[in-house]
Amino acid sequence: MSGFLFALSLCLLLAYFALSWHHIGHWKGRAVLPRAPRIEHGVLGLVLLAHAVLVLLPLLSGAHLDLGLGRALSTVVWLMLLIYWTSSFFYRVEGLQLLMLPLAVVALGVELLLPGHHLSYELANPLFALHLLVSMLAYSLFAIAALLAMLMLVLDRALHARRATTFTRQLPPLLSLEAMMFQVIAVGFALLTVSLLTGILFSEQMFATPFTLNHKIVFACAAWLVFGGLLLGRVRHGWRGRLAVRWTLSGFGLLLVGYIGSKIVLELLLGR
Repeated sequence: MSGFLFALSLCLLLAYFALSWHHIGHWKGRAVLPRAPRIEHGVLGLVLLAHAVLVLLPLLSGAHLDLGLGRALSTVVWLMLLIYWTSSFFYRVEGLQLLMLPLAVVALGVELLLPGHHLSYELANPLFALHLLVSMLAYSLFAIAALLAMLMLVLDRALHARRATTFTRQLPPLLSLEAMMFQVIAVGFALLTVSLLTGILFSEQMFATPFTLNHKIVFACAAWLVFGGLLLGRVRHGWRGRLAVRWTLSGFGLLLVGYIGSKIVLELLLGR
């Protein structure tokens, strides 16, 4: 990682930490600055613009694509926050920032400590570029769905206990969270389908090797079956509530183990 990218990563980590501190402080009732949604939205937009430079500059300035653990996490979290920031113009997504912003701090910290290795993938190949973009968007959407599922659990327990907190009072209604979760899953499922099809049918054109069934494909296919089953159960049997939350977290867990888990094993344990 160059000196400029290292300094930018450090500044972004501090910016995300400050935003996390601000929002968590309001959740706990110990905030220093008052809530100002428009200013917060604008500041996050500027931070995301700087994060875009961190994500895209290496792709534009070099012939090799870095898909190491740190860069992969940073890119997925950036996409998640970008989707959140854009959606906040049209939907009430209050509460997600309490989970996403600390996650961004962790992702930037991992990127600084584990910048990863350069892999010789050519972005000039349109099939590979499509596969990569669709895959990253699918992972980001399913991660958002998992966070929405967690918020549903928190709100559901608060409603059953008849104990409202500062955090739960800020959240959208439970039915709204559930509707958003299924909308996100439906789009993510479509993108995951495209990702699997391109990866299976055009493996030789993208990676110069015939298709082989590896652990990533197995976990991705298992997640595809879980999310497809959930969507089918929603349409045919009206699945909702805790059942839908369990299926969502199970599907995301499979993706997490298949993609991030494999990178942790290869880079941290095996040193590849």
